[in-house]
Amino acid sequence: MRASHLLAVSVLTAGLTIAGFTIHPTAAWAAPGIPAAPTRPAVTVTIVAGRTTTQLQSAADDVGALLEEQGVTLGAYDEVHPSLAARLTPNETVRVVRVNNWTRTVRQPIAAKTVHRISLSLAPGRTKVLSSGTPGLRETMVRFTQRDGGRIAKNVLETRVLRSAKPRVIAEGVGEYDAFVRFEGRGLDKTAYVARAALTMVATAYTANCYGCSGITASGRPAGHGIVAVDPRVIRLGTRLYIPGYGYAVAGDTGGAIRGNRIDLGFNSLTDALRFGRRAVTVYRL
Repeated sequence: MRASHLLAVSVLTAGLTIAGFTIHPTAAWAAPGIPAAPTRPAVTVTIVAGRTTTQLQSAADDVGALLEEQGVTLGAYDEVHPSLAARLTPNETVRVVRVNNWTRTVRQPIAAKTVHRISLSLAPGRTKVLSSGTPGLRETMVRFTQRDGGRIAKNVLETRVLRSAKPRVIAEGVGEYDAFVRFEGRGLDKTAYVARAALTMVATAYTANCYGCSGITASGRPAGHGIVAVDPRVIRLGTRLYIPGYGYAVAGDTGGAIRGNRIDLGFNSLTDALRFGRRAVTVYRL
């Protein structure tokens, strides 16, 4: 038998492989006496692609062949269930989910915080803007995903600060007892004012017109709110202090009964002094 005849018989019986695909002979190709290769019977399948549903008969071997046979093209992010390699079974439902993905870079301002500072140079209730502050700038990369034209989901991929915000600084004047109480209630005694030392002391209150008082302190200053009496062996005269519940003060007086960890706080009125009474305080030396 000639070689060309042998090749023809081989193709008819086993099929011809070209570029990775095997072409099987049909009944029309089969030589007399050689049975045709069996073909797979068509099965009922349903294709759901987006909002379109199609029911058909197909003899395709797998999901990928079915979609190719029906001319269904897939986008870069589309999803197929079951997978393209899955064998097609009777009454199979093949779902094609159309997925759109895109990214966007968004720039957003960062609000400047407001910082309050106590100022002894301003009158009570007066404020002064020390720094107007500037907003910062944040850049965020976001990925958006939409499935079958439905709701758009977003996922933050990256965030970075391009420019930091600078705070707005406001100085606030302080004075009488009530003003100090308001400041303490806002937590200013817990802010970043640096104290070199803190002392736990017993505090009492006095006024400039108390019995036996001259109205002039040991430092030569008029007695009143902000001038406190201390033991110079514990706190040196002239030291600036901060006392929660009272406020900023200067150690400007002494007293015969003020020994050790005792401090006498000056007030401008008897009502304020009685309201303060006697209590344990923390004294911050600034």
